Amino acid sequence: MLIVVPAETAETERRVALVPDAVKKLSKLGLTLKIESGAGLKTGYSDQDYLSAGAEIETDRSALLGQADIVLRVQKPSISDIDLLKAGCIQISYLDPYNEPTLIDKLAEKSITAISMEMIPRTTRAQKMDALSSQANLAGYVMVIIAAQKLDRILPMMMTPAGTLSPAKVFVIGAGVAGLQAIATAKRLGARVEAFDTRPVVAEQVRSLGAKFVEIDLGTTGQTEAGYAKELTAEQLELQRQGMKSVISAADIVITTAQLFGRPAPKIVTHDMVEVMKPGGVIVDMAVDSGGNVDGSIPDQTVDVGGVSIIGMSNLPAEVCKDASQMYASNLVNLVTEFWDPENESFALNLDDDILSGCVITTAGSIVNQSILSLRNQES
Repeated sequence: MLIVVPAETAETERRVALVPDAVKKLSKLGLTLKIESGAGLKTGYSDQDYLSAGAEIETDRSALLGQADIVLRVQKPSISDIDLLKAGCIQISYLDPYNEPTLIDKLAEKSITAISMEMIPRTTRAQKMDALSSQANLAGYVMVIIAAQKLDRILPMMMTPAGTLSPAKVFVIGAGVAGLQAIATAKRLGARVEAFDTRPVVAEQVRSLGAKFVEIDLGTTGQTEAGYAKELTAEQLELQRQGMKSVISAADIVITTAQLFGRPAPKIVTHDMVEVMKPGGVIVDMAVDSGGNVDGSIPDQTVDVGGVSIIGMSNLPAEVCKDASQMYASNLVNLVTEFWDPENESFALNLDDDILSGCVITTAGSIVNQSILSLRNQES
């Protein structure tokens, strides 16, 4: 069976689906691997690195995709790339299946088995394959580093003969994987950190990292079975905004990480909240690519509003592409290894499996994912 890794074509994408060490691991399973020439260059891996790891290098992208049994990539494929794949091919990558109906229909039409890395369930067994979590961890780190670089003062307290500098104040909104990493990073850099999340259950995690959990009474909130925050009502969002406004007014850095899987991000930081922030302050909006948590944030731009910098970066993990690629490649290797059948030398596509039933979107000419099918039925 042939696994291929095409080069990523998105302008902001510096990651690669497999690093050389991952190639070695898959080669030991008896799999043949072909990498498109130059696929790893932005991550710091040469074609020779992949050759040394046991892969072949292909310069013809069309030929590469046309012979693939399994395609591993980071970003969703283009329609033109899907046209090159043979029926029965397994395509594994991010797919954004809730928001890409045309892409999903095309994959079904071509009889491609499409596996969405966003849809890997958050269970103990699937943890090693959970790309959303591995990449969010890095995004949380990157947000703080970017904010610290942009801020016009240092983060830690510093005692000098010329006087004492007080620590910067960082406010993190959302204490999921990315938010908790942002808290931990800001604390390591010496900042005074406060955090808020609609799920009271995470308060202890916030405090364990040395941050203060901001208490705002929103009534009944909680989280979904998958561990995501439940969507707030309009009344709850307004209560949240008012409660956060005073915290933001004293903050030097605000980090927003609130995302709703498959839906637009909630608007949390409004114009009036930005206006109360001190000039020189920095806001980083992790959700900018799905509508944004912050009024005025623009993907891949820094916007100045009254002296406050609003940073919207759509691909935060790509800023640390070497580590991000290593972690994503490990997720892919674990996924392929988990379902590799050595006796039949094939990927065991058992849709009764709790992991595959969650992340397989199309196969054998049909959409088979129940969540996507339910969405289609609601829209029809």
